[in-house]
Amino acid sequence: MLSTSELGGGSPHPGRQSEEYCQWRPKPQNGRITATYAARARDLVLVGLVVALLLVANVESRAPEHYFGRLIGDIVEFGHGVKGRVYAVDESTLYVKGFHYDGTAPDAFFWVGNSPRPSPEGYIIPYPEEYTGREPPSLGQHNNSNVVLKLPMGKRIRDIRWLSVWCRRFTVDFGDVFIPPGLDVPKPRVLPEFKRFAHDLRSSNISILDAKTFYIPNLHYDGAGPDAYFWVGNGSEPNIMGIKVPSESGSLDRLRGYHGEDIEIQLPGNLTVYDIDWLAIWCIEYRQNFGHVHIPKNLDIPPAMGQTKIATTSSTSSTITSFGQPTATPTSKLSVNCRELLSGRLNVMWKVVGEYVEIELIGRIEENQYMAFGISGRNGQPQMVGSDVVVAFYDRKMRLFRAEDYYLSALAQCDGKQGVCPDERIGGRNDAELISGDRRQGVTKIKYRRLLHTNEASSDQPYPTDRQISVVAAIGPLNSRTEANAHSFNDATLQDIQINFSSTNDHSCTDALDSLIDPNAPKAWEKRVISKQTVISAKIGPTGGKRGYTPMTGHPSWGIAWFLNDMLIPEVYVERGKTYTFVVEGGDDPTQPAKYHPFYITDSPEGGFGQQTASKQERETVFAGVAYDKDHYPYPTAAGRYCEWKHKNVDKSEESETFEEFKKTLNLVCDDPDAQPAYLNWTVPEDAPNMVYYQCYTHRNLGWKIIVVDEGMSLKINGSHGVSLVNLFSIPLLALTVCTGLLATVRRPQF
Repeated sequence: MLSTSELGGGSPHPGRQSEEYCQWRPKPQNGRITATYAARARDLVLVGLVVALLLVANVESRAPEHYFGRLIGDIVEFGHGVKGRVYAVDESTLYVKGFHYDGTAPDAFFWVGNSPRPSPEGYIIPYPEEYTGREPPSLGQHNNSNVVLKLPMGKRIRDIRWLSVWCRRFTVDFGDVFIPPGLDVPKPRVLPEFKRFAHDLRSSNISILDAKTFYIPNLHYDGAGPDAYFWVGNGSEPNIMGIKVPSESGSLDRLRGYHGEDIEIQLPGNLTVYDIDWLAIWCIEYRQNFGHVHIPKNLDIPPAMGQTKIATTSSTSSTITSFGQPTATPTSKLSVNCRELLSGRLNVMWKVVGEYVEIELIGRIEENQYMAFGISGRNGQPQMVGSDVVVAFYDRKMRLFRAEDYYLSALAQCDGKQGVCPDERIGGRNDAELISGDRRQGVTKIKYRRLLHTNEASSDQPYPTDRQISVVAAIGPLNSRTEANAHSFNDATLQDIQINFSSTNDHSCTDALDSLIDPNAPKAWEKRVISKQTVISAKIGPTGGKRGYTPMTGHPSWGIAWFLNDMLIPEVYVERGKTYTFVVEGGDDPTQPAKYHPFYITDSPEGGFGQQTASKQERETVFAGVAYDKDHYPYPTAAGRYCEWKHKNVDKSEESETFEEFKKTLNLVCDDPDAQPAYLNWTVPEDAPNMVYYQCYTHRNLGWKIIVVDEGMSLKINGSHGVSLVNLFSIPLLALTVCTGLLATVRRPQF
């Protein structure tokens, strides 16, 4: 990993860019501040990209090779072809690799005990662990099987001396292995708690139960992060080059709130703790670390042999897919062709690459639903019977994305011969190769490829490249076998859609499906307004989920926003020529980025001046809150103590019909009551535009509108809910001219 100094050095000044040889010069223009920038060539972006690609490419597990636990020894055979190598996985689990047994004895079991030699005084280790009936079944035939044995009744390996394959009826030992005295078995590793950076994240000490499983006790998190997930990766600190980890329920939806819960999570695919340096809760949209814990090296922990069971998983996958941000490469980018299949719910993108067609399905679906797309059963109409489709979905049991090749011989559930069947169930093969998968904010994206011609005439149709062909698509639920179940009538293509897969510019999609506004979300709260007030407090608080910042502004949020006069992002009315004082309590410690939110006034609807590139800073006009040092580097001037309106437990915004109800679920907490706020005095320039914004210097999308009017034209406000008496901007122009004679002096806000 390259250090900051190796990449061109850093700046001790907040907001200073990392490029070397940069020169900034302030240009005061009519009360505004702009910046000019001159930089010599140093292509740090290219260097960073190379480092990022190297990190992404490392998908091979770094776990100890062929690690199955502590070796106990080989089973000594006495009969029935019994053999195998035995390992201690953890304190209560044995693993038999390459187990052989002919299965002909009438009453044979795995048998353990504490006597000097195998004897009737032992007891059964049930295999399989779960069974029906009063007694476990006797052993069947095994030919090079790998067997996980869980000691029953709370027994530990230290409580036994031997493992035997034992015939209970005839009291015969078919083969055994002895446990070495004082065997040091692998044990779980206890780590510190999560670091506490944002959103009330905290926990008790975290444990690594095995090479894939974390136990997180007493987890607290307010659930207000807009795009937050469990996140793992490499490097000294959490960063964007991470991988999503499914939640304790196997979900890849954004994290809910937790209030003192004990949970277990498992790493996806073939990823193990040996491959990562940290576990975090990370916001992808805002690249923000809410808190993390480091993973130490030289771990001596149990291997992941399936012995650790958590709520919704039965096993782990042997292949890894893309659970983080999909990696875009020039050869796999599917951005040219796009068609809407189901309006507002399902799009398809495609590109022919050699002998393959690469297809990406983007669907606004539930996590337990599938997306299906393929060639129609009859050209010229959307016929499901006879169609050749790929069914793509996220498998919560296996914790991976899947793309499965299907043939629809009838509109019925698959019986192994007929119906809506995966090709593999009817003697064919799965010709869909998964490339990547991702799920964010209710939208699932799955990319796969298949051969244009598969040579499976019985179940596959060719994808022609010399003409258009009719396609079909559907969204529906998964059944208990994680196979496609019947969809409703309106969840499938009802009109003929034809695609020429050799097209290179067929783009008719009008909805990217990743809209920030959820059409099924609860009603947004009423906007708040501040007017005729010259002293305004500015603190931090939660964004209000589906009723607050995003539906009110149409912008994404990262879970916190400005509370002005203890209201969530009110619109502020100011008059030209007057001076306003903002009492800022957004944090003054730049070493804690999650609690460092200097206040400034700008023409940018997003803000975040300090994280912008030089060229973007040059294009942004700043009205207050930014100054320049002697080297012409910008720095914020309005950074005071940190005060935040925090959830009393978890986010209750969705249950709160009004902001007033929601505010009752919050407490105001100041980190240091003896510290001082910052004061930002702003005299509104006479030529200020009709609309500017209050924002955070270090992060985007924390603030909202300041509406600038001429002197005496402020609105008369009823409390904080909106205009009640006079709104000059809502009066018809003719009436305004006749009644006030002020038409020539009114400046309309540019909404």
